[in-house]
Amino acid sequence: MATEKIWGMPCDRSVKAVTKALNEIRGIKDVQVSLARGEATFDEEEPVAMDIVKAQIAKAGYEAAC
Repeated sequence: MATEKIWGMPCDRSVKAVTKALNEIRGIKDVQVSLARGEATFDEEEPVAMDIVKAQIAKAGYEAAC
């Protein structure tokens, strides 16, 4: 399971946006986004470059911490 810290998520709508964005990435499944922890966790069915994950988070309007 991979974990990515996310900055700038103020509400549940943020959680939905990030979840949707990460679910669009081929090879990612079981996305869980925690507003309280400010992070997303997910499983990879195949290797996914973290640059792609960060770009999808940015596309949703938020910033990946790492």
